[in-house]
Amino acid sequence: MWWDDDTIEKTVTKQFVCSRLSSKAADRLDRPLGFGDDLTDCTYWEWIEEKSKKTFLVLADLGLPNHIFDLVDDSLDDEDLPIALDQVARLKLTPSKDEKTAKKFYHRQFHYLLRPLQKGGHVDYDDVEVIPLDVVDKKHAGSQSNHVDKVELPNQPGSVFCRCRIPLGSDHVSSEEFMSEINGIKEVQNQHLLSYWASYTHKGYGYILFTPASEFSLKSLLTTRPSCLKKLEKKARREVVMNWIYCLVNTMCFFHDRRLSHGNIRPSTVNFTKNNLVFFSGFRPFLISTLNSAIDDTSLDKEIYDYAAPEKVFSAPSSSSDAIHRSAGPSNHQASSFNPHAADVFSLGCVILELLSFLFKKQGRPFAAHRAAKHRAAGRGSPFPDSSFHANLGQVESWLAQLAKDALKKDDQVFRGVAPMLYVVQTMLAFYPSERPTAREVRERICQILAGPCCIPEPHCVRQDGNWDFGMGSLRLSAASMTSIASSSARSFFSTQRKSASQEENGKRGSRGSGGSASVNSSVRETEREAAISRARNGSHGSQKSAQQILNQWKASGPDGKGCLRSAG
Repeated sequence: MWWDDDTIEKTVTKQFVCSRLSSKAADRLDRPLGFGDDLTDCTYWEWIEEKSKKTFLVLADLGLPNHIFDLVDDSLDDEDLPIALDQVARLKLTPSKDEKTAKKFYHRQFHYLLRPLQKGGHVDYDDVEVIPLDVVDKKHAGSQSNHVDKVELPNQPGSVFCRCRIPLGSDHVSSEEFMSEINGIKEVQNQHLLSYWASYTHKGYGYILFTPASEFSLKSLLTTRPSCLKKLEKKARREVVMNWIYCLVNTMCFFHDRRLSHGNIRPSTVNFTKNNLVFFSGFRPFLISTLNSAIDDTSLDKEIYDYAAPEKVFSAPSSSSDAIHRSAGPSNHQASSFNPHAADVFSLGCVILELLSFLFKKQGRPFAAHRAAKHRAAGRGSPFPDSSFHANLGQVESWLAQLAKDALKKDDQVFRGVAPMLYVVQTMLAFYPSERPTAREVRERICQILAGPCCIPEPHCVRQDGNWDFGMGSLRLSAASMTSIASSSARSFFSTQRKSASQEENGKRGSRGSGGSASVNSSVRETEREAAISRARNGSHGSQKSAQQILNQWKASGPDGKGCLRSAG
């Protein structure tokens, strides 16, 4: 039980006080104060009720409730709390000096002097103060870090917060750096982001409370289905996954519209609540280091590498036309330019493909094995096969084609949107950044698919008035027009597949890898893409390097190689 002001007011009644006093002492409650010299008719109970409820509770805890009359006669009230330890003896709680009782009084008074955390606020607590919160558990679904847990606040019943602990001091994070980081985090608030709620310092640590609290991450979902999904019916579960996809895309637009990028999109940073709400975490270096402090470095590095855009790992040109100019010698600006928004689109495309694979129970290890099937040797000394998306685009395309075929066998209306959505994902995974759609374009297409083939009339994050506003000025699309456009996208997707099959039968190789879906690009562009990837793997780096070596080189390349929230302007 937390003794906040409201609880104290409701609990400390006259009946409550009488029940703790001796019968003789209780009779004094209605008598006038002994120090007023007839200048006041205030009784002892009226004084306690108005001024000394907290003081009485402390005395009652120490087994000295009758001493409240002596303190009232000394005109002591709750405004005098807290009383310093070296001043407690002046209260004469015991006939003779008793350090043990004095220490009990000193520490116990802070249980009734609580300073609750408020939304958006920061509190610097003294070491002896009591922090009004309860630890729910000491593990976090997105990270098994001992610096992260879940807590509840007495003034926020029913809400669970993610709490991060950061050591402060000369050897760690300075108080100034901590507050500066908090001010930066406050500026980025969204329902689908791990967002700042409150913060405090206590006993050499800084603490930040975030909402929502994660129940599981996409990384864990790829191996284990959580109970909150298991209890849903199949159709509801499939619609939830489709809603996740739209919410993630919409949140990516939230970043990009503010000239920011997430820069760290991967399964570990896609989290879910117990109510199946999806949200991003890990979009600032500070949060990345805190939330992932206990994750195995090798596993973390591999995940970062696997879901990174090719231009983050290779020295890739910005478009297919640039590849032609590269042979003539590109400018330094062309060679070093990096579009963080396009990199976000690629990484989110990888995540969406994992979620679509989840619909067919093929996510995680089966998909990773398929990607690495033709790239088993990632380099001498590499501890793992290269299952990255960027290094196995041919295998990714064959996976897209297989999922599209599997969707045709399903009766559920939701699966009618899988093929056109795979078409969108294919464009998101374009090797060249300039050939990928923008976040807004992806959001528009996904919403069209949900409203059209999937028949999900009111996806999460979409306006529920019969129309959809994409934040594009006066542009408004009705559900009917969306259905038409989405159907067109589906026909286009299957048309390209039929064309690919025909070319394959005639001995043509317009797409990479056996069984791969036809790319939106021409066969000439496919050849250029293969050559660019080959140069990136072999020619540009001298000899073939392992994924880990490339990752280490990427990390050392500067700020553009690190996943963090940054200005994309």
